[in-house]
This record gives sequence, structure tokens and C-alpha cells, in this order.
Amino acid sequence: MQFFKVSGKKNEHKVALYALSTCVWCKLTKQFLSDNNITYEFVDVDLLDPNDKTQVHQSITSKGGTLSYPTIIVDDKTIITGFRKDKLKEALKI
Repeated sequence: MQFFKVSGKKNEHKVALYALSTCVWCKLTKQFLSDNNITYEFVDVDLLDPNDKTQVHQSITSKGGTLSYPTIIVDDKTIITGFRKDKLKEALKI
């Protein structure tokens, strides 16, 4: 499975975004991260093959997340589900 990296000036945190290519909230999350110069990686789960989708689902649920998009994992420990600017700002200290 290939993540796409988006570079930004702020790279103190490891940010992984699990999104859907057709999801408005996912697009808003990507825009928010880009607007705030956050380096992040993302994958559009709906475009993955079945094996990779299973791997994503296991990765999210093993960390205590739910299968809802967007799901953002910050530093492999903080899970944010949905487009939550307040939670993103808190986790990324912006």
C-alpha cells in the first residue's frame, strides 16, 4: 500500500490520514493540513485493493479507532475521527 506524502514546513509530528477519494470531509481535512503547512501522508482507502483495505481496517481498529473517514493518526497514538479542527489543532499544537 502506498501512502502519498504532502510536504509542509511543520513536520514535528507523524501524521497519517486515511481518507476516501469522494469524501468532502476528507478533502477539507487535507486542505486544513496543507493550509497549516503540516507534513502528512494520506491514502484514499476506497481506491485500495481488498488486501490493502483489510490492512488499513486492522491498523485503525488495533489503535482503538472506528472505520469512519477521515481518520487521522498523529504520532501513532492520537486518533481523530472526522474533520475536527479543534482536535487537530490540539494534537498538532497549532
